[in-house]
Amino acid sequence: MPHGKRPRLDDHLARSLPGSPGRVRAQKLLEQNLERLFVLQQRLYAENRRALLVVVQGMDGSGKDGVIRSVFRGLNPQGVTVTPFKQPSAEELDHDFLWRFHRVVPARGDIAIFNRSHYEDVGVVRVQKLVPKPVWSARYAHINMFEKMLAEGGVVILKFFLHVSRDEQRERLQARLDDPEKNWKFNPDDLEARARWSDYMEAYEDALERCNLESAPWFVIPADRKWYRNLVISQIMVRTLEGLKLQIPKPTMDLSKVRIV
Repeated sequence: MPHGKRPRLDDHLARSLPGSPGRVRAQKLLEQNLERLFVLQQRLYAENRRALLVVVQGMDGSGKDGVIRSVFRGLNPQGVTVTPFKQPSAEELDHDFLWRFHRVVPARGDIAIFNRSHYEDVGVVRVQKLVPKPVWSARYAHINMFEKMLAEGGVVILKFFLHVSRDEQRERLQARLDDPEKNWKFNPDDLEARARWSDYMEAYEDALERCNLESAPWFVIPADRKWYRNLVISQIMVRTLEGLKLQIPKPTMDLSKVRIV
């Protein structure tokens, strides 16, 4: 997303398919990207100088779980952690709002995925008025400083906002009610958030505009079409990791003289 520009999170953007190769071709390209990501993950781990933090944010039903299942399924699970952030615990509330996120930032060589993130503290916290405005409004600057610090320490940050249209969200939430195997996924709180759709869109637009750093960029992903959403995210990840020019460490000895007996 261009720096300094405020996105307009309307339904047209959620349904758009810029540069789409078509669904069949997209699936083939996704598989190629997953193979490439596996190789790049190995190099990231071997180099042991940098880490990758992937933030997946969006409204209920936007496909956060689906992205994690589809785009990261080819990686070595030993080098990946997924942390879903839900309502903070009593212990977490006893610390500053960034504490629970900082403690699961990836180590060098690893990949961490945040399913929801510190942006909940300028999203749901703001919309539901869980803290006063002076408190949540100061958090944009805190988040920027936090992400700058991580970037300067070698953490590469990619932030994906999965933008789903209101109509598509309705269909996905209804599907949870219609399918007994998916009933467990339905949360009455989703209906409350849906009723305040415009408030959430305004909050997300503010976060996307105010926390879009060169070292921690936001990518607004049209999420109405799952196949397109997954392809775009995989492409961004491949491009980002290839841009790091990851290097396998050179041997510390002449391996040509080593013989295994």
